[in-house]
Amino acid sequence: MKAPDRFSSLPSPGGPHARPEPSIRVSEILSALSYALDLTEGQPMGHSVRACIIGMRLAQQIGLPASERGDLYYCLLLKDAGCSSNSSRLFHIVTADEIRAKRDVKLTDWTRVGWESLQYALTHVATGLPFSQRMKRLFQVAATQQQDSCALVKIRCERGADIAKQLGFSDGVVSGIYSLDEHWNGRGYPDGLRKDEIPLFSRIANLSQTLDVFHTEHGPSAAIDAARRRSGRWFDPELVNAAVCMSKDGTLFSSLESPALLDKVIALEPEQRRITANEDGIDNICQAFAEVIDAKSPFTYRHSSGVAEAAMEIARWFGMKPRDIKLLRRAALLHDLGKLSVSNAILEKPGKLTDEEWKVVKRHPYYTLEILRRIPGFEALGEEAAAHHEKLDGSGYWRGLVAEQLSTFARILAVADIFDALRAKRPYRDSLPLEKAFSIMRGESPHALDLPCLEALIAAKTSTEDSVLEQPKAPTAAATIQKRSSA
Repeated sequence: MKAPDRFSSLPSPGGPHARPEPSIRVSEILSALSYALDLTEGQPMGHSVRACIIGMRLAQQIGLPASERGDLYYCLLLKDAGCSSNSSRLFHIVTADEIRAKRDVKLTDWTRVGWESLQYALTHVATGLPFSQRMKRLFQVAATQQQDSCALVKIRCERGADIAKQLGFSDGVVSGIYSLDEHWNGRGYPDGLRKDEIPLFSRIANLSQTLDVFHTEHGPSAAIDAARRRSGRWFDPELVNAAVCMSKDGTLFSSLESPALLDKVIALEPEQRRITANEDGIDNICQAFAEVIDAKSPFTYRHSSGVAEAAMEIARWFGMKPRDIKLLRRAALLHDLGKLSVSNAILEKPGKLTDEEWKVVKRHPYYTLEILRRIPGFEALGEEAAAHHEKLDGSGYWRGLVAEQLSTFARILAVADIFDALRAKRPYRDSLPLEKAFSIMRGESPHALDLPCLEALIAAKTSTEDSVLEQPKAPTAAATIQKRSSA
């Protein structure tokens, strides 16, 4: 595969947050960002990377040419790229925690009607409803199970394939992701492909992810047993035989618990197929993952892009350099990566959250930092993105930082995030008009929100929108930015 133009190697402009190296490998970015996809699927972070390692080992065992292993590599890393797109629908079907449902279904042979499938339904559908309502919901789910399953998989597969296209990957990568959930016996989804009709990349990825899930949960023997039980039904028997052979000599699962997991997966990218990302390539990846984040709930549709737009308006009003605006936009697009760890049962709850639910919500910036710090050169950006709920007076979360600990980027992101949230429709209220949103935010300034940042946003909005708001005096940009960048 010829590398897409946006992924050619170009020097990276300088700047306070710039990486000193002239380029970054796409594998370094996507392997780290795949940790966010794991959160949505309810898997321990690193699942996609481990599945990629297993899949690449299987590919070598069966003699897949190096010319094809490059595409397989990216298919494995991006196999779950569409996973957030069906989260809301799944939540409304099971009327319960859809992340838990996604996690446990990977350990269930749901294609066989029996105790295993029944037990799954009893422990995952409408678990918080009164008995009569729960029984009614269980019967409804049972009646539409096949139709719902096909629709859920189709949404996920189509979106994942679209993201791979958006990133410029080959048809082999796209089709491998699209057909991930097809089964060897033709009873998978979305198209009921069977045997060799299923792309080889899909067959490898499906087996690899199942092996990792069972290996992580129950150990190597359970993983091989699951593969054997589903051989000829879910999985290509030849691939299962290859996995069994490798498990016997200890090469299939070796080093999967290594703390240097990312280094190991990056080393597996075929040398002749390595792709480096230029500036446009990095921006494109950030935009694609912002769409993954925002697809999780209709109430967060375009939130990441909205925060990015508001943040850039503030930055431009301040007169920031183009390079810093670009970096701020990346932080804004990725600021809510950690929210993929929050169930839609919480995100779409119309009423007040419980203390336990708030604990889950307040932890999402931590996951944002944990993911972004794994990308070389994104360490500082990760700190700023993860501080988007921090307040100047220490009343924010997740670390309770105070003014002296918050950079200009963090202050801008906090204002932009609240602004876009107030302007969007939420489960518990309708969207707020511009004047009302700014009135609420003024009440939080200057003790909690940065007043110059808020004034810059108001000035930017009132200069372009028909508003009855009084035009504020614009802050002195350069001095403010320079002073706060050192904070």
